[in-house]
Amino acid sequence: MQVDYEQHGRTYARHRRPDPRIAARIHAALGDAQTVLNVGAGAGSYEPDDRWLLAVEPSATMRAQRPPGAAPALDARAEALPFDDDTFDAAMACVTIHHWQPPQAGLAELRRVARGPVVVFTFELDALPAWQQEHLHEGLVLERPRFPAIADVAQALGGRTRVERILTPGDCEDGFFEAFWRRPEALLDPAIRASQSMWTLLQPGVEERIVARLDDALRSGAWDAEHGHLRAMDSLDGSLRLVISE
Repeated sequence: MQVDYEQHGRTYARHRRPDPRIAARIHAALGDAQTVLNVGAGAGSYEPDDRWLLAVEPSATMRAQRPPGAAPALDARAEALPFDDDTFDAAMACVTIHHWQPPQAGLAELRRVARGPVVVFTFELDALPAWQQEHLHEGLVLERPRFPAIADVAQALGGRTRVERILTPGDCEDGFFEAFWRRPEALLDPAIRASQSMWTLLQPGVEERIVARLDDALRSGAWDAEHGHLRAMDSLDGSLRLVISE
């Protein structure tokens, strides 16, 4: 299944802003690289501004949302990057590999064009909080096959590879669905859901059923009775992963 970002990506920049704590981890993983390629760059989240950067993004709708002054973005695909081997000091890909066909092809391309670190920010969906596993079940059934296992990402990248866990802040500024692990009410907002690709994969009526189920649990107090302790936590050790190949 693929998401048509020309149709569904128009409001991404509004709710998918980079969280500075996550950004700091990504930028640190890039090391001292002075030339960086960002693949599947979207509207430019998590791009460092203290070094030379080139973006690759196949969706015109997403490229149009890049802010003034952002790095230039080429219309190209991760699976066939138009660069020679070892062109860049480093390469990065943030919350995008599940859109590649297949992910392994794009990962191999990242490793080919970077002579230094390759940094991939992705999710391990089985580590999502229990309430999201329950309430978003119909969507996660469709999402899981799209996300390669973390071990498979590492294998496809090769090199000397490590995996880092990133805590999800309770006030996370990025709008992926785990960001609202202690703020479930946010997922009732259609504008927030519009910046999360999972919802576009659902059959008609399923999104409404998920939202109604969550709304009922919040109104009745059932959500807070079972998961309310999350509201007092500052961060969650959940699904966020950095896979770093050097």
